Amino acid sequence: MVEPFKNMIGRAAVGRLAQRLGLDRRFVRAATTGLEALELKARVAHVAGALRAHLPPDYETALARIVDGLPPPLPDAEGVGAGFWLWPLCHFVEAHGLDHPVASLAAMPALTQRFSCEFAIRPFVERHRELTFAQLADWVADPNVHVRRLVSEGTRPRLPWGRRLTALQRDPRPLWPLLERLRDDPELYVRRSVANSLNDVAKDHPALAVEVANRWLADAPPGREWIVRHALRTLIKQGDRSALRALGYGTAKVDAVRFEVAPRRLALGDALTLRAELRSTARSEQQLVIDYAVHHRRQNGTLSPKVFKWRRAALPVGGTLELEKRHALRPVTTRRYHAGRHRVELLVNGRSCGSRDFDLRL
Repeated sequence: MVEPFKNMIGRAAVGRLAQRLGLDRRFVRAATTGLEALELKARVAHVAGALRAHLPPDYETALARIVDGLPPPLPDAEGVGAGFWLWPLCHFVEAHGLDHPVASLAAMPALTQRFSCEFAIRPFVERHRELTFAQLADWVADPNVHVRRLVSEGTRPRLPWGRRLTALQRDPRPLWPLLERLRDDPELYVRRSVANSLNDVAKDHPALAVEVANRWLADAPPGREWIVRHALRTLIKQGDRSALRALGYGTAKVDAVRFEVAPRRLALGDALTLRAELRSTARSEQQLVIDYAVHHRRQNGTLSPKVFKWRRAALPVGGTLELEKRHALRPVTTRRYHAGRHRVELLVNGRSCGSRDFDLRL
């Protein structure tokens, strides 16, 4: 069983922080008292509060001690989880550094090379926007991959687990100079962050996101299409016509010769098998993006769809395509299942090509 993330901020992490920063048992006692009862982010804030109480009272002196006590930087983008125990140091800056923006921003490159400052920088984007964006513009050329990723990830309007940047939700255009400098970054770690940022924008401004995507695709070097495809994934799942056209998917001209879902009755924990056969009715080859939506039953009896990717394919004139897919109905923390009638819908280039019902028992 995978250990909960919250356990990474526990007694062992507090002990390591005490050792790195030269703090005594009083800090350890304060940081661990009541810690076990808290969830992840509350644990991070609790430990950061203990740091504030036991480091020097002058913020900039305390910050210098934190930077001096940092372990070696993470070597690459693969082992970012190894720095999880350092999150309270980043939260220390987030919670207590807003009145010292120059010193706080100067410390972030060192911190983010050990654990991402993507959460810590967000209040600075809001309160010290001009200063922070000037710093971000310098960091896009930083030789360290973690610093460059901080630019795109820290400014995401809808960063998961992070506070929303409402000003950038309203008007994301200040992001373009930063994202365009990073869209062809040599590290996938950074490019994926750029795509996720544009995907955030697409949720509030779909037309603007597609406009940017079209601009990025014009004379694009190899590899950039993946960025755009990943950035438009939410719109593609929604069947947005302009997003589909941007990626070369027109209106699908197909007949669903067969679409089957089996078994028609199953229990939570079982798996559905989806089978489909599509036949082209077009006069030329067509590019298809094939998804399916599971319409989950809500407590009030209505259905709520969630779209899943299936396959991309080129279908020649008069050609047929056979597909098969297993979809497990496993218990997950993010969804509560309800017994009764559910539905699976076949989507081709955003267009419904049939649906089948099934019954779920708990």
